[in-house]
Formats: sequence, structure tokens, C-alpha cells
Amino acid sequence: MVTENSPKIQDISLEKIMGDRFARYSKSIIQERALPDIRDGLKPVQRRILYSMFLDGNTYDKGFRKSAKGVGNVMGNFHPHGDSSIYEAMVRLSQDWKLRAPLIEMHGNNGSMDGDPPAAMRYTEARLSKISMEMLRDINKDTVDEEWNFDDTEKEPKVLPARFPNLLVNGATGISAGYATEIPPHNLAEVIDATIKMIDDPDVTLDELMKIVKGPDFPTGGILQGKQGIKDAYTTGRGRVYIRSKTSIQELRGHKSQIVITEVPYEVNKAQLVKKMDEIRVLKKVEGIAEVRDESDRQGLSIVVELKRDVDANGILNYLFKNTDLQVSYNFNMVAIADMRPQQVGLVQILKEYVKHQKDVVLRRSKFDLNKAKKRLHIVEGLIKALSILDKVIKTIRSSKNKSDAKNNLIKNYQFSDEQAEAIVSLQLYRLTNTDVTELEREDKELNEQIDKFNKIINDHVTLMNVIKKELIEVRDKYSDKRRTKIEAKVAEIEVDTKVMVASEDVRLLVSHDGYVKRSSLRSYQASDPDANGLKNEDYPIADMNVNTLDHLFIFTDKGNLIYRQIFEIEDSRWKDTGSHLSQKVGLDTDESILKVFVFKDLKETGNFLVGTDENYIKQVAFSDLLPGRTYKSRASKYCKLKNDVSRVLAIYYVPNDSQKLIYVFTKHSYASAFPIEEVPVVSGKAMGVKFVSLKDDDSLAGYFLADDENDKIAVLTQRGSYKQMKLSEIPVTSRARRGVLTLRELKRQPHRICLVTNINNSLNLSIITDTNKEIPVDIAIHQNADRYSNGSFIMDPVTDGNPIRFVKKIPEK
Repeated sequence: MVTENSPKIQDISLEKIMGDRFARYSKSIIQERALPDIRDGLKPVQRRILYSMFLDGNTYDKGFRKSAKGVGNVMGNFHPHGDSSIYEAMVRLSQDWKLRAPLIEMHGNNGSMDGDPPAAMRYTEARLSKISMEMLRDINKDTVDEEWNFDDTEKEPKVLPARFPNLLVNGATGISAGYATEIPPHNLAEVIDATIKMIDDPDVTLDELMKIVKGPDFPTGGILQGKQGIKDAYTTGRGRVYIRSKTSIQELRGHKSQIVITEVPYEVNKAQLVKKMDEIRVLKKVEGIAEVRDESDRQGLSIVVELKRDVDANGILNYLFKNTDLQVSYNFNMVAIADMRPQQVGLVQILKEYVKHQKDVVLRRSKFDLNKAKKRLHIVEGLIKALSILDKVIKTIRSSKNKSDAKNNLIKNYQFSDEQAEAIVSLQLYRLTNTDVTELEREDKELNEQIDKFNKIINDHVTLMNVIKKELIEVRDKYSDKRRTKIEAKVAEIEVDTKVMVASEDVRLLVSHDGYVKRSSLRSYQASDPDANGLKNEDYPIADMNVNTLDHLFIFTDKGNLIYRQIFEIEDSRWKDTGSHLSQKVGLDTDESILKVFVFKDLKETGNFLVGTDENYIKQVAFSDLLPGRTYKSRASKYCKLKNDVSRVLAIYYVPNDSQKLIYVFTKHSYASAFPIEEVPVVSGKAMGVKFVSLKDDDSLAGYFLADDENDKIAVLTQRGSYKQMKLSEIPVTSRARRGVLTLRELKRQPHRICLVTNINNSLNLSIITDTNKEIPVDIAIHQNADRYSNGSFIMDPVTDGNPIRFVKKIPEK
């Protein structure tokens, strides 16, 4: 049975309860904790700290007091949260590397740019700074609305009068539920001048304001790049700029130099920056850094990066800009509480809201002062009247029973008001002199002048705005200083020369048919048996050569994929180790093989790659079209498009721009043709190309090569093991997409089919490799040049030796 006094139980879904409670919580932390008010630029905890210290008389013109006392007052009277959060807010308000105009002065350790924590609040002492008094000026004149504190024992201001635009001058940073804010500090003089411009011309444009407010002015200085980012931020509240340290390169004796850093980006931890740069030195990510020292002292910040002899100082500086916090991006996110809700605001809106706030403050102050002056004038007029009939007044007072009776008699007999009568009966005897009458008359005149002035401010908009301007100019002249951050319109491109990061060193490169890659020092290579290269028996090298760590490697697979690496990016292994497989970094098919490898000194080549496929397509791809992209380390790029997984690229050649070579192509049924390379168009990597030759239905391509030396010969091997050599001139030069001429005599039984073809000269050693990993040398000298109709002579038996899979050409060692 439910009694009248039992609590009411409601059946509400958890979803509704959570939504309602979270909405309240979100509203609380958005409005009451994390975001600044657009009018005074302060979060609630900051406003309460300043107000509490002001009430306590803890101001700049008095001695310092323990921070713990200030924190205790704030916590006990206005801010029912942890003392650590209040103290952290107090410390930040005192840090001149975080705020452009610190609002609190602190004695003792209040932290550092190195990220050191401040001393405990029982050790440090604090007081309001001089400029913070401008935030609180006239607060006792009913200039701002007040509200009860958390326990309804004391009133606190909802906003401070803020006699300068603190939101822009000191900026703000904070994170709340669903909102974050990042407003950078600005120069006081520029912001006040822009406010005055807004007062003079309420319709002023952003472009006109930006002639005055160039951009943020960080307390740590630095160089800010990206004027467009500043304009975006001032327009929409969002924008990105880059802040880089102020640096200089100083030459030292002995061909040495050093980089000296005197300003670092805003909110960058100096100690972490120095540590990161020293790690780069220790790990040798950059060659040439000898020492990194923090030489900062009371004279100012100074970080020295000492360099070794004859190194590229600018190159190392660019590397540090790109890979450390020597340069950082800064993202504007200008969110503030305006009209009791969070809004993303631009420069124009911030200044408009501030001017609106100042109009309200000055009007309320003028009304307060007007009422005070009127009340005093009323009293003064009563005193002057009383002194003019002094004898009567004294007689009336002497004949009265008590003070209350005297007041009533003065009001009744001489028409004084209650306030005037109170002032008369409270008058001390020494005031009854001629001198005091003169002072009262002078005060009467002054009060009338003040009342006229206050009435004019209240009733005349121009006068009101002139007062605001005058007071802003006073603040500017008293507290402004020079701009510290330099603004540069464009963001400088940081190009890091690889030579800075990597020592130039000759090494041995090996790339295998199955996709194993490694580089070894020449010392490791020379100390080992060159044939003991760590590869499996069935695998073999596609590239085995001396290269430089700064060279560029292009690896082409038979399925149309291209893998790029700089030599220094390849794993350094001993020569007898296998190395790493390409599939560990890029996705390759299990049946995909390495077709060809090219090494270039730089990426400025102007030639083309010639690509022919067994699908009977050929094309040229410009070197510039196959340059590495941003994701080259994790995925291969396409240099040739194939129709299906069975198709393969036959061969790939690099052709310089001025090449006059001819393309010689052979089909398995022994048709051969030759044509100029100019007939092959240059197309994109994803294109299939053009028709290679005219094929019979049952024929297919056997291979092709490039040649321009008339002394070269053609080496042909058939599937039956027959080998023959013939002159290049045996193949007539025609045009692309022809069938060509026969190069073998057709047999009715067991006809020969070409399986391998290449060009050779007398200076080469030629071998045949079979699928049983057997190497069969070919003595070029004993083979006579045959004609087109010859089927050659047998030099191997596929039954016993295995099927031929490739020719190997080597230049004999001298």
C-alpha cells in the first residue's frame, strides 16, 4: 500500500534518463567550465580566481600572498571543485609563455617551457597583475550582472567589465562535451586599434580589420606562415597556419657551423624538442649533427645544434623543421559562449560582441555614477540651505527632544527631505564655517557638471562611444608592446634533400626472381663467396650490382606492378643472408615474379619504358609517369594493365629520349619482324597499349628485344634444344603490327617452336638455364651465322637437361 509520504516512483526508460542527464551535464560543462565567454574571454574558474583575489585585496599594489590562500578562497566561496584544478588555472594565468598579457603575478616556481610542473601552492605566492585590474575596473559600480554562488551565501559576477578584448589578447584553449576551442593570443595594441575601428565604422569589413590585426601574436614569438589560413579563421572561426621557430645559421672556425634557435612555436615543450633533436643525432637519422645543447638562461631562449665539418646546414635545418616540433601546424577553432550558447566566431563577431559589452558596461557605470551624484547633490543642496539659515536650524535642533525629533522638526519647519535632515543632524560643529560653505558650493558646481556629463553619456550615443574609445586608448598606451610573432603570407615548402639524411655509400644490391631484396656493405660482399648469396636453389638474381645508397631502384614484376625504393630504404643484410621479401611491405601474388630492375641516380630522367606483353600489346610509358607516390612504401603502383591473371609482361626496357633503336619481335611459330621504336606511342601506366604483331590464331609471342648495333647477332633456342645464330640483317625492317618473316624451316613432324630469343655480340658469354636449375654454356664463337631457313643445331636435350627457361648474358671478367 502506497502512503501519502512515500516517494513518487516513475517508470522512465534508461535511454530517456541518460539523454536528459547527459544534456544537463553537457550544458553545465559547456557554459560553466571549459569555454570562455566572448565578452571577457574568461572561463568561469578564471573569472572566479580574479574576482576572489580582488575581493581579498590581493592586488598588484600590495604584497604577494600565498597561492594556497587564494585557492582556498576561490574553492570555499565560488568554485566547488578540486584545489588542483583551481591552482592549475591560477598558474596558467601567470605564465608569460602561455598568455600574451598575464593576469596574475607569481613568486616562486610557476612551471617552465620545458613542461616542469609548478611548485606546490603552499610554496608559491601570487597577486593580481596590473593589467588584470583593467579586467575588474568599475566592477563595484553595478556594471555587470551578478548571480548567487553555489551555496547562495555570496554573489559573483556573470562576466567581468573587461576594459580590453581579453579573448583575443590572451586567447583560450579548452575541451568540453562536443565542443573544443583554440583561440590564439594577439597583440594588445592591434586588437584595441581594431576595436576602435569597429567603433568608428560598425560596418567595417574583415579585410580592413586585417590591415590592423595582422594575425596572432604568440608570447613565444616565432614565424607564422599562411595568411589564407588566418583569413579563413577570422572569417569562419576555423583555419590552419604553420608556426616555425626563429633560427639562424652561424659559421664557426674549421668549416663548421651551428644552428641557433631563439624562438620556438607556441605551446611547444622545449625540453621535448631538444630531446627529439638529440635522438635524431644519436640514431643518425641525419648525418652531420655533432651536438644539441639547451643554452637558455635569464637572458632568453637559446638552443644550439652544433654541426660537423662541411655539412649542409640548411638541409639539416629543413629536416628538423619537417621531423620535429621546430615547425608545427596551428589549427584555429574559435569557439566561445555568446548569448548563453557556444558559437564558432570570427574576428568581426568577437569585436562586435566586445563593443556591445563595453556599451553596456559604460552605460551601467554612468547610470550608477549619475544616481550617486544626484544623491550627493541633494545632500549638498540641503547642507547649503541649512547653512544659510544656520541660526534657525540650531535653534530647532536645540529645542528638539532627540535626534529623531530634530529630523522631523527640520522636515516640518524648513521642508528638508529625510536624507537632508539626516545629513544636517549628523553634521559636525567644525563644518559650520565659512570655508565649508565655499567647499559645499564648489562641490555643488562639480556635481552639476558631473550630472550633465553622465546624462550626455547616457542619452548621446556618440559621447558614449567616445568614452569607450578614450578608455581603450588609455589601456593601449599603458600596456601595449611590440609584436613578437612575424607573419609570412605563404607557407614555405620544406624539401628535405636525401643527402642530408643518408650518408652516401657504395653498397651491393641483390634483387631475386622470387622477390627477395637486400643490400650489403661492400666489405660483407667482398669477404663472402659471391655465389653464396643466401638464395634458394631454384631462385636466382635479377639484379646483382654495386649501387649507391642515394640511388633510386625501380622493380618491375611480370604482372604489371612497379615497386620503388631508394637504396638506403632496403634492409641492410649480410651477403650470405636471404634478405627480406617484397611481400612483407607490398601486396604481391604468390605466382608473381620480378621481371626487371633499373637503378637511376636521380628522378629527373626524361626517357620512356618500353613494355610488351604476351597479350600482343606494346606501349611506352614516360619515366615521369612512374614516379613514386605518397604511399609507395606500402603499395605497388601499376605500370601495365593486363586482362587476366594468366597474362604476363614479356620484357621491359628503358629507352632514352634520343634512342634510334629498332624493336625485334619473334613469335613461337618463328615469325619475326622489326620496326622503329617511334611507332610505339607513349601512353599512361594503366593503358594496355597498341597491337604488337599480326598473329595467327594458334601463334603467340616468344620474345622481343631492342638493338641498333649492326654487329649484333640474334640467338634463338627452340623447345627441342636446337640453337642458331643469325645476323640482325636477316630480319627486314617494316612497321608495327605486321606478321613478319619465318626464321625456321617448318617440319611436318616435331616442328621447332621458339622458346628463347635475344641479341648477342662476340664480347658476351651466353648460357642457358633450365627448369632443373642446370646451366648450359653456349660457345658463341663455334656457331656459324645461319640463314633464316636454318633450324640450327642441337646443343641440349630437354629430356635430360630440363626445359630451357632463360638466357643468361655475362660480360667475361678480364
